[in-house]
Amino acid sequence: MTFFAKTDRLLRNLYETAFYFAAMAVKENFRNYIRRAGTVGTPAPTMAILGNGPALADELPRLLEEMRGGDRDFLAVNFFAEDERFAELRPAYYVLSDPMFFRDTDERERVEALYRTMNERVTWPMNLYVQYYNPERFDYRAALPNPHIRIVPFHTLTYRGFRRLEFWLYRHGLGSANFGTVVQVGEYIALLLGYKRIELYGVDHTLLEGLCVDDANRLCRADRHYYDDGAPAALRPMFQKAPRRPYTMSVYLAEVAELFRGHEVLRDYAATLGARIVNRTRGSMIDAYERETF
Repeated sequence: MTFFAKTDRLLRNLYETAFYFAAMAVKENFRNYIRRAGTVGTPAPTMAILGNGPALADELPRLLEEMRGGDRDFLAVNFFAEDERFAELRPAYYVLSDPMFFRDTDERERVEALYRTMNERVTWPMNLYVQYYNPERFDYRAALPNPHIRIVPFHTLTYRGFRRLEFWLYRHGLGSANFGTVVQVGEYIALLLGYKRIELYGVDHTLLEGLCVDDANRLCRADRHYYDDGAPAALRPMFQKAPRRPYTMSVYLAEVAELFRGHEVLRDYAATLGARIVNRTRGSMIDAYERETF
């Protein structure tokens, strides 16, 4: 690396570090809410994180068969509570990180239905992790009065400065794995809670599959989930959620690149803790973690 490149990197890292701490002081704070809340009971040896990818349709029944041994804790995300097997799996951890869960968007009715379902169905202790950054002051406790659900904020401002300081922030619950997908937030939470083996299920990340541009120059994609029952997905225009505006190809590809970079960061961070992130999702596009057939 040339002298110019080294100097440029140093200056960029100094700027990013200063910006991060200033933004944290103004927008959030420096409290480790995840560590304060701790684990739900005595942790199992492994944390199993359930994504919403199509592969989970085949993996979930097998997970339910194997859960009798009690060697895994489960972390679910987004709308998994609406699955009929939610009460059987009884995940002790749940993460909501999409802005639609605390902002007024076109998905508000669906989100309200999810909160009603969680209020009715959760009869076991659960930590629900939500974004600390909440500019509209959405009242999670009013939406989720269920006493079994403990609401735990997590920080969402991504740090991009010096790597050594980045991992120090992670260890103290101040960094953020908010790289673009709720699964990454779940991985970070599991590592912060002390899990040494984290397994990924339903994390297909086939984010370029079915990508196209229609005659109106709109970026479209056929998005698929495990709960689609094998039905073919229709091509739909893609919109950013908050504020709602159309994706362009450049913006979308930049977000996808950042998402996959985030998996590499989490892999390296896990290694510093002596932890392993194991991808057990068949056909997953993530190349950062070790793979294991399930």
